[in-house]
Amino acid sequence: MADTEKELSIYEHLGELRRVFIISILSVIVFAIGLYFVSDYILEVLTYPVTSLGHELHVLHITEALMTKIKLCLFLGLVAALPIVLWQVWSFILPALKRDEKKYFTLFVVLSYLAFITGLSFAFFVVYRLGVQFLLRFAGDALLPMLTIGNYVGFTITFLVPFGLVFQLPLAAYLLAKLGVISQGFLKKGRKFALLIIVIISSMLTPADIVTCIVMAAPMYSLYELSIWIVGLVERRKARAREKAEREAAAAEEAEEDSE
Repeated sequence: MADTEKELSIYEHLGELRRVFIISILSVIVFAIGLYFVSDYILEVLTYPVTSLGHELHVLHITEALMTKIKLCLFLGLVAALPIVLWQVWSFILPALKRDEKKYFTLFVVLSYLAFITGLSFAFFVVYRLGVQFLLRFAGDALLPMLTIGNYVGFTITFLVPFGLVFQLPLAAYLLAKLGVISQGFLKKGRKFALLIIVIISSMLTPADIVTCIVMAAPMYSLYELSIWIVGLVERRKARAREKAEREAAAAEEAEEDSE
């Protein structure tokens, strides 16, 4: 009988997990379809760093324009549907969490999405636009850039996504510090390794030039340093809370001794 209940429980969990996947995928598809109707405007904004300099983008294959729009809309559909996807994941995991863990996880879900959007926005409107325009100016008047829309959109997405993920580093550091998983000393010791990893990732995701690599790596490493500061702030607050608790405990003991 116990085995039957256990099997039913497992089947229920699998059914719930399937529901999470189906709702998440459908939400991405619905948003992607809706965004397709404004894909021309999105492409206009996305290609502004190139078109603002007087350059044009081209297509080399008959299906390139269509497939590029579909890829772009699926990516933006995922970004737009992230609150729904995260909510589904949250509802699936929530029953297994303790009270304090539920509070921190809920906070993480909300702030994680905001940090991801902030990272994408910062990457495109600050780093990416400046980087692309800076590099294209090296062509001068003698060279004519032949940029295809497919390669450009693919490169743009590859460039933006790491920023959305890295911008969650301070948030993750804060929550892990609150839970006592990491310390400021640990992050300080890992500075060299963090810098090496960031440079490697930046070199892999950018063209083979040092300028773009630096433009991408500098904000990422700045976020790592910000995370170190945040963890130190959390540790100082926890230390003050411990000292306050110890003083209150000592005062309670003294009061109890005096009463005796």
